[in-house]
Amino acid sequence: MARGLQLSSELIAGVLVGAVLGWGFDRLLSTSPFGFIVFFLLGFAAGVLNVVRSAGIAPDRSRQ
Repeated sequence: MARGLQLSSELIAGVLVGAVLGWGFDRLLSTSPFGFIVFFLLGFAAGVLNVVRSAGIAPDRSRQ
C-alpha cells in the first residue's frame, strides 16, 4: 500500500507542479490558456516518467 501511495503522489505532484507553473506563466504573460495547457501536459509527462522510473520499469540514466 505504501508503494502505491508513493507512486500516486509522484504522479499527482508532477501534474500539480506543471499546472501551477502554467497558470503562473499565463498570469505573468497574459497567454491564457496556452501556458496552462502546455505545462499541464509537461507535468503529466514528467509525473509518468517518475512513476515508471520509481516502479523499476525503465532504467534510471542518472545512475549509469
